[in-house]
Amino acid sequence: MVNTDEFAKRLQIVIDYYGESASSFAEKIGVQRSSISHILSGRNKPSLEFVLKILSSFPEVELYWLLNGKGNFPTTEKSIQTTLEMHSTPAVTTEIKKSESKTDKVIERIVIFYSDGSFKNYQN
Repeated sequence: MVNTDEFAKRLQIVIDYYGESASSFAEKIGVQRSSISHILSGRNKPSLEFVLKILSSFPEVELYWLLNGKGNFPTTEKSIQTTLEMHSTPAVTTEIKKSESKTDKVIERIVIFYSDGSFKNYQN
């Protein structure tokens, strides 16, 4: 059984992490603003559909972390994606070189797949 108060705290962490308001978060996952408000206040429990909408809109949110606090948020994949999207190519190259010195492995390329079927390919 999901602890509603703890779920609400983790939901608030997700909303804050992405810098969203409750209204914009509700719009992004496709629910009414009142749904977010009722869950955050503890009035309603999250439905399976609600949880699945969060996971589908924000794939870096781990199911087990969201439901019971076990796991990680944000996941490593989100950190990599953020680094790649927010930095120019020289910054990515710098990150790759730092990684090489620690593991003696060379990253040849990183491919990020999006839910709409598109992808981005980053090559060293």
